[in-house]
Amino acid sequence: MLLQVDFEISFTFPESTPVVLMTFLHPSRDATVRSPEQFSIEPQVPVSRFMDSFGNRCGRAVLPPGMVVFRNRAIVEDCGLPDLQVTDALQSAVQNLPDSMLQFLLPSRYCEVDSELKELAWTMFRGAAPGWPRVQAVCDFVHKHIRFDYQQARPTRTALEAYRERVGVCRDYMHLAITLCRCLNIPARYCTGYLGDIGVPAQPSPMDFSAWFEVFIGGQWYSFDARNNTPRIGRVLMARGRDAADVAITTTFGASQLQLFKVGTDIVASTT
Repeated sequence: MLLQVDFEISFTFPESTPVVLMTFLHPSRDATVRSPEQFSIEPQVPVSRFMDSFGNRCGRAVLPPGMVVFRNRAIVEDCGLPDLQVTDALQSAVQNLPDSMLQFLLPSRYCEVDSELKELAWTMFRGAAPGWPRVQAVCDFVHKHIRFDYQQARPTRTALEAYRERVGVCRDYMHLAITLCRCLNIPARYCTGYLGDIGVPAQPSPMDFSAWFEVFIGGQWYSFDARNNTPRIGRVLMARGRDAADVAITTTFGASQLQLFKVGTDIVASTT
């Protein structure tokens, strides 16, 4: 199955402004790219590329005053299968985890592991079998606990606030689920990318970039999605990090005003 992924985002800037971009496909997707990314900035400005500490592709630019438009488009091949389910994947003891996993057990900007959520996690999920069943129990809880409401989106909402307010958008579901998993000694990290309505009824609301999360169990990373709470087809990864603070699509070092935000994921052909 071939998917076209694309976006167009525009801002206005009152003055020349530096920006960091995470608008590119993740390197793990390289082998599946069938039509290369066509990233552009209008008006044209130089973009220097670099890799961050999480292995994400990033860019740096200095944008001129006025309207600036970011665009990207690519075609990627997807297996067309739902998220892998390995329900007997076991949880590793902390002392047996690779050193690189430890950072995904610790508190981060939006994930307050050192809060009342730790006691809540052990009270609620101690009875679930360690590993996949425990992560799924976390997803089941978060899926029911939070009510999705795009009008209630707030970029500063943390996992603890999402738990208390019981409302949010996809990033809030993931932050709460990530935090509960970390409280239970399960390494968890935040993912962002494209996820279209493939194999599910089309949603009436405009498409956005999607969030999901990954946990390290059974010796590898697996995808989970506390908002949809069902295996989905066609996730196209852009970036991973400890939480949303690590994977912002644009980080501007100055004032800006969002003018346009369009994201697309469409099936363009099937492979045999």
